[in-house]
Amino acid sequence: MYHILINPTSRSGRGLRIWKKQIEPALRRENIPYRSYYSKKAGDAALIAEKITAGTQDPISFIILGGDGTVNEALQGMKNTSRIVLGYIPTGSSNDLARDLNIPANPLDALDLILHIGTPRPMDLGTISYPDGISRRFAVSCGIGFDAAVCEEAMHSSLKNMMNKLGLGKLTYLGIALKQLFAAKAASGTLTIDGGAPINIGNMLFTACMLHRFEGGGFQFAPDAKDNDGLLNLCVVGDLSKLFVLFALPTAFKGSHYKFKGITPYTAGNLTIESSRPLWVHTDGEVTQRSRRICVSCEKSAIQIISL
Repeated sequence: MYHILINPTSRSGRGLRIWKKQIEPALRRENIPYRSYYSKKAGDAALIAEKITAGTQDPISFIILGGDGTVNEALQGMKNTSRIVLGYIPTGSSNDLARDLNIPANPLDALDLILHIGTPRPMDLGTISYPDGISRRFAVSCGIGFDAAVCEEAMHSSLKNMMNKLGLGKLTYLGIALKQLFAAKAASGTLTIDGGAPINIGNMLFTACMLHRFEGGGFQFAPDAKDNDGLLNLCVVGDLSKLFVLFALPTAFKGSHYKFKGITPYTAGNLTIESSRPLWVHTDGEVTQRSRRICVSCEKSAIQIISL
């Protein structure tokens, strides 16, 4: 039995059509047993995931049709993730999880991977904790500073949906990124890795904590990341002029950004980031609050995911 969580508004409202016209008919043709659930508003995915995974110790086959944000929200409700075998049909705008796992962009090909071609394998999950006791899981990355500020504005942008429908969603992010970059105020930061001595970041633009290689729709901030090694790969950007950042960051699409002084890689099992003022924080592109301090950890082989 497959439990299938559908975000009908993913891919600018085409998620429901993809389910009704492609995925559900394919499941019926093959007589695949399933139950479907719709995420209709913020918070639904977590509640549905909790309902599916609570109260049983049996293995659970869980498929998500949506974007990285849908996966992230579902993770918040999952109980005992080690019992879950996750299949992913990517219908979001970034799809960085699918990009790193070589999951096809075509929905029917992704379904075929889940049902016939792919095999489950262990994947790490991350957890971010705030001073107020709140914590959130993530599957791709979390970040503090500039990248999270871009995500926060994009989440509330009326232009984003229209541009996504035209296939120009990346232009929305580009415009927001330029605005946020030049509006950003200086914030000093320190990084503490695995309980060691604090590292001075200087004027921190952002720090990305990566489980996978990509975030932000294809930025390869962590070209050496492996999603089942129990480690976070960090991309720390600080003490760069804003004009130089404009030149340096596009090189991250090819993972060649570490040649620039001021962009530094680290690896960690757990870490703490502190900043001189509250900064926006994201988990898999989802933004819920600002913070001056975050603690981030990696749980090795926390879930099984179906991939090539």
